[in-house]
Amino acid sequence: MCSDRIMDIWGARTPHTKGNPWPERVDQFLLDGVGEADVDKWVRGACLLCSNGCGLEVAVRGGRMVGVRGRAEDRVNHGRLGPKGLYGWQGEQRDRLTTPLIRQGGRLVETDWDTAMGKVVERSRSLLDSKGPLSHAFYSSGQLTIEEYYTLAVIGKGGIGTPHMDGNTRLCTATAAAAFQETFGSDGQPSSYTDIDHCDTVFLFGHNVAETQTVLWARMLDRLDAADPPRLVCVDPRRTKVAERATVHLPIRNGTNLALMNALVHELIAHGWVDTDYVEAHTVGFEQLDQQTRETTPEWAAEICGVPARDIRAAAEIFGSSDNVVSTCSMGFYQSHQATAAACQVNNIHLLRGMLGRPGAGILQMNGQPSAQNNREAGCGPALPGFRNWDNPDHVRDLAELWNVDPIVIPHWAAPTDSNAIFRYAEQGSIGFLWIVATNPAVSMPDLARIRRILSDEQCFVVVSDGYRTETTELADVVLPAALWAEKTGTFTNVDRTVHLQEQAIEPPGEARDDTRIFLDYARRMGLSDKDGRPLPSWDTPAQAFDAWKAASAGRPCDYTGLSYELLHEVGGIQWPCTSTAPQGTERLYVDGTFNTDPDACESFGHDLATGAPVGRAAYMAQRADGRAILKTTAFDPPFEEPDSTYPLRFTTGRTVYHWHTRTKTSRSPQLNTAAPAMWVELSEPDAEGLGISEGDIVRVTSRRGSIQAPARISHTREGVVFAPFHYGGSDTAANELTVTGWDPVSKQPEFKVAAVAVERIGPGQGPAPAPTTTASAPVRPLDHTTPK
Repeated sequence: MCSDRIMDIWGARTPHTKGNPWPERVDQFLLDGVGEADVDKWVRGACLLCSNGCGLEVAVRGGRMVGVRGRAEDRVNHGRLGPKGLYGWQGEQRDRLTTPLIRQGGRLVETDWDTAMGKVVERSRSLLDSKGPLSHAFYSSGQLTIEEYYTLAVIGKGGIGTPHMDGNTRLCTATAAAAFQETFGSDGQPSSYTDIDHCDTVFLFGHNVAETQTVLWARMLDRLDAADPPRLVCVDPRRTKVAERATVHLPIRNGTNLALMNALVHELIAHGWVDTDYVEAHTVGFEQLDQQTRETTPEWAAEICGVPARDIRAAAEIFGSSDNVVSTCSMGFYQSHQATAAACQVNNIHLLRGMLGRPGAGILQMNGQPSAQNNREAGCGPALPGFRNWDNPDHVRDLAELWNVDPIVIPHWAAPTDSNAIFRYAEQGSIGFLWIVATNPAVSMPDLARIRRILSDEQCFVVVSDGYRTETTELADVVLPAALWAEKTGTFTNVDRTVHLQEQAIEPPGEARDDTRIFLDYARRMGLSDKDGRPLPSWDTPAQAFDAWKAASAGRPCDYTGLSYELLHEVGGIQWPCTSTAPQGTERLYVDGTFNTDPDACESFGHDLATGAPVGRAAYMAQRADGRAILKTTAFDPPFEEPDSTYPLRFTTGRTVYHWHTRTKTSRSPQLNTAAPAMWVELSEPDAEGLGISEGDIVRVTSRRGSIQAPARISHTREGVVFAPFHYGGSDTAANELTVTGWDPVSKQPEFKVAAVAVERIGPGQGPAPAPTTTASAPVRPLDHTTPK
């Protein structure tokens, strides 16, 4: 059992000292009136409400979910569950889509599957025959199973032949993938969550782990509360719960991450805090890195970042004097204009100290979504499956042989299309068929007024697969009801490469179908086939899809060939690569200092970090990395939009512990929605005083793109910064009404963390704005189900 985890977010402490295993603590929640003796069965799986991927079991009674409990033996959580894991599953049994919908006379009306799929295939076939594969785009999620991702990847890249495939992983985890490719030659987290148990220092770069990965923060808290706590450095403009525990808190101006990182590298080199033997043996590019950071002193960075130079020096000295450092990097760094360059510098400081591949020393470039790693691995986004290089003809031929298609069908003639470009092409009309899967871009994308126009206009036929009616389904031409999480069987991979099997616990509601079945139905109706006329994809079930994925991963960095449904059922989470020679998985990558930078093996030949221009094979080979990591950075540039006299404040967005993305699930959980039912904005005390704003007052926040209204919360964010959670929809409450259409040149991850805004008080509130851990009573905004196309 466990305490009320709305008020007691991280649960009871179980402190443990360095080098000792994290103690078990099993959390459980059952609906009122349900006892353990009432449960018909417990079904094994993993939580899908953050990127931690905690092992759990689902309680089933009478064909319905009635609770969950953590798995004590699971390597990720040792039995713990966070608030979303404990309570969020209830949302899957409320207000579900149960019947296909089609648009008629400007309204969505119920129909049958044959009619709905008939309309989808009619438009798809017409456009494919008349305009070719470039007329089609698929925009997916970070919450599907790998079986679903791989099925869609084969359809899109091997059947249709379109390069226009991406996911909302572009919004949360694209920079993690890009930084790994630029530094190490391929995607894949080098480290393990167990490194928290062995380190003496933790650096958190733009990562509010206390709210975004609550169970991982519980693991860190148990080290911090032990007799030998690690030192903690936090980079975040807000004084979060993480910052309150920090040895050094650097509340830098949002948008200045790279300036700080260049200064930290400068200090490591200037003070000789460099493992020269490791750098010489296992890296290339040190001379250029040294040259590019020679003038980026703490004093220089202090002026840009707005923090004291002495604090930057203190952080650098902590890193330089520690034996074992774990660094995490997340949205505060990724959703920025120089995201990849800043994330690469996090990689660089570890390489300079030789802090990789051993217990307690490593990097976790965090994912924002639970199975974002699978999207990247399976090739459902821009990448080719198995971390293959689209610019390497041998990799393309290998994939073509696997699928038995002509290599020319697989899009590799130019760089793959990111979601920013997909929506631009849809806006222009060159993409006429857009299939959105398990995501809600009408709330999550930047500059929402523009996104609504794109999805509403007649130039693009929009298909949406989802479990709920959302702001996005209301703009679609066809809506397909999808099965969710415990209503299907499939595998998920979390941040530290841990693969879990989610087993089907209950039947999906009404006529909802799992996405594998939906995609295969589309492929069969479209007549997609391989060179010999056999159906493409060649499988019919998720288990067969998993076997096909294992074949695609064989010999690649993300090798799954040693995994099976049976093994995952018995053991729980297992890390890839997992082969017959490493049946228990691989805890850490690059233990021997050999990286995936051989030109014949690498996933990417890299980019210029300032412009995003591809390096190309010849220039890449000239570096002679050949298995060594690549040290690289670029000069700091200011954000796309700086404050001015009209818009004097810096706006940034983020998460709350109680909600997940656009709240399609968590708003339907009574405990979670009561804890955070409505939008708010946070201001610093000096800014609020200067604007005449008190706690709970209703304020209007305005940017060059739009405005929102919400109660004010006076917080310990840095002066000049305004924060808002991005979860809430509605044209007057969605944070992304304000954000810019701009992105990092390499990862193409949008800039959500900096926009220039003005704030004004427009009226008194109904009392103080609710604190994050107290209840409030504002209602959830109902959706308008009559929005015309």
